[in-house]
Amino acid sequence: MTTFATSRDIPASPEQVFAAISDPQRLARWWGPAGFTNSFSICEFKPGGYWSFVMHGPNDKNYLNESQFAEIEAPSLVVVQHISEPRFRLTISLASSATGTLVSWSQVFEDAEIASQVEHIVVPANEQNLDRLTAEVVGE
Repeated sequence: MTTFATSRDIPASPEQVFAAISDPQRLARWWGPAGFTNSFSICEFKPGGYWSFVMHGPNDKNYLNESQFAEIEAPSLVVVQHISEPRFRLTISLASSATGTLVSWSQVFEDAEIASQVEHIVVPANEQNLDRLTAEVVGE
């Protein structure tokens, strides 16, 4: 297994950050790397809920994503199991900090070889995801 982890301090409460994750309309606005948009067909934000969507890339390509919300503990934890390829488990933890909320983002890939193949995409994309989440929350 291979883990890619990053974190960001967002100047807002855990409840405000969690609201940007738990609301499908808001999630669709910020999810994914810079330049991507989303079309959600299903977003059952509850433990065991299914999440199916297409990410539309700036290169006019579409990327089908299918996931399950494995765990949700408002307002501190969201765990997403990505069930389409490449398989990974994303854990988003929210904790109060001196300036707002520390968002910890940990993505664990089951297959180290696949992780190695996508690392050049995943590492910057995770930072861009957090940039977009921050903009969604702060722009509220």
